[in-house]
Amino acid sequence: MVREDLRNVAIIAHVDHGKTTLVDEMLKQSGTFRENQVVEERVMDSGDLERERGITILAKNTSIHYNGVKINVVDTPGHADFGGEVERVLKMVNGVILLVDAAEGPMPQTRFVLQKALDLGHPVIVVVNKIDRPDARLNEIGDEILELLLDLDASEEQLDSPMIFCSGREGTASFDPYQRGGDLKPLFDTILDHIPAPEGDENAPLQVLVSSIDYNDYVGRIGIGRIERGKIHVNDDIVVCDYHNQKQPYKSKVVSLYQIEGLTRVPCDEASVGDIVCISGITGITIGDTICAPDTVEPLSFVKISEPTVEMTFCVNDSPFAGKEGKFVTSRQLRERLYKELMKDVSLQVSDTDTTDKFNVRGRGEMHLSILIETMRREGYEFAVSTPRVLYKTIDGKLQEPIELVSIDLPEDCVGTVMSAMGTRKGELVKMAPFNSRMRLEFLVPARGLFGYRNEFLTETRGEGIMSSIFDSYQPYKGDIQRRSSGSLISYETGVSVTYGLYNAQERGQLFIGAGVPVYEGMVIGESPKTEDIVVNICKTKHLTNTRASGSDDALRLTPPKRMSLEASIEFIKDDELLEVTPKSIRIRKKILSNDLRMKDRFRKLKEDTKPE
Repeated sequence: MVREDLRNVAIIAHVDHGKTTLVDEMLKQSGTFRENQVVEERVMDSGDLERERGITILAKNTSIHYNGVKINVVDTPGHADFGGEVERVLKMVNGVILLVDAAEGPMPQTRFVLQKALDLGHPVIVVVNKIDRPDARLNEIGDEILELLLDLDASEEQLDSPMIFCSGREGTASFDPYQRGGDLKPLFDTILDHIPAPEGDENAPLQVLVSSIDYNDYVGRIGIGRIERGKIHVNDDIVVCDYHNQKQPYKSKVVSLYQIEGLTRVPCDEASVGDIVCISGITGITIGDTICAPDTVEPLSFVKISEPTVEMTFCVNDSPFAGKEGKFVTSRQLRERLYKELMKDVSLQVSDTDTTDKFNVRGRGEMHLSILIETMRREGYEFAVSTPRVLYKTIDGKLQEPIELVSIDLPEDCVGTVMSAMGTRKGELVKMAPFNSRMRLEFLVPARGLFGYRNEFLTETRGEGIMSSIFDSYQPYKGDIQRRSSGSLISYETGVSVTYGLYNAQERGQLFIGAGVPVYEGMVIGESPKTEDIVVNICKTKHLTNTRASGSDDALRLTPPKRMSLEASIEFIKDDELLEVTPKSIRIRKKILSNDLRMKDRFRKLKEDTKPE
């Protein structure tokens, strides 16, 4: 049976190439919204963090109707750290729309997502977006995309992929790069013509591969996947199994069944082969499970998700201010929340340690883990995290480390500075080419070499540089890399910062806090230009006397403090520091808070290092 009334397609691209904006226009032009309906921009980015940062974090499903055909569209993340989301949703669709920025062209993440789609044999529709940009390179872009397809060993059919020129913001599409279209009709027609209709036997025993998981406090886990064969009805008896035999098959029942219409889930009584459905009522269901008919238990294989490359330790907050700002502070609450995240995030790994108040969390990159941290603090969790660590492997008896392919787009006069910085981080130049009035560089850099570099990079390029990275491979260990050359300014005692104390401390380095901020002994309150840490007393008040001298009451002027964001703080902390995260505050602190104990520990280590072997 061929479902000519249905198409399943995913939109894949590099970060910020306009996927979500294009889906917005597709929804509007297909009549999903009423004429007088108020619709927000980037309506698919429903999460607060997605809206604030302008990036898609979780893959979203929607559907549109065109010429009597229902088109299920999956909007995928573009950032490399959320590549696990892209990998698994590609199993739900029959083809992909590859979006490429008309100015930037194919980028590292474009290569990554396209490779995954080609491996699954999906047909590709190439959409060159943002053709209204003044720096659009319409003449060269087609050749670059063809070169990329050849490089990835695309089949003949994939090499003949149709190419459409769009402006997602204006909602226009055309087959001619120099001829503006009036609407997205060419894109809709190409989807119907080029993306194959789902096929399968609707009379065969049921098979549904769960590619995504949602969670609802009322109904629990919701499994989302495509029906590979058969039909499914509400109240059907089913068996849940796993291809990789990680768990025993178990019986369950379909309590509720939904299909996606526009942006909402609509309850339905039955669904057939090819439909993307949401199923609730199955306890313990996870990504990669197969829902089968009870009499025919045949699990489907699931795509192998790329392994994590970065690890951080999450631990219970034990600072002097612990428990003052957070709602969830215990190790039990922290553990439950981290393991709950595994239900939705297939790229994440959580493991217990030898103590009950620490957990190792592994992810695809700093961004991946920082999003989790930010989400948890907004939910009311209070905890501390360590500095990120890369995950090494031993291959053929040699220590190997993860290497990132870094693509940098920057002004020509900043090239020397960035190349020098990459050299100190063991970066290897792969490609260098002029790009309009700018330069494009590609480096292979150890993942640990990028920790703490993004802020420095923005300073070096005066905020004009664009940097993106993606995991490339494991290679032999490249040697030591100095992470941070500066030291920390550390509070001497517990109290409240005062202007007089801060005025004297600001001569020692850049402060992170202003006056009237509660601090504690061992808390990092600034950055020192010297390599060693400096202890400062910022709670010190001016000694009062009954004599007045000329100029003694002059106002003290403080330099505005450097406000540290969550990402900046994660990049800043050293191995002997922790980041204290609460719903209201982000504080950097030393692992050993007492100044005396910290000095003793330092001398002990020096003694051990200088001991003759």
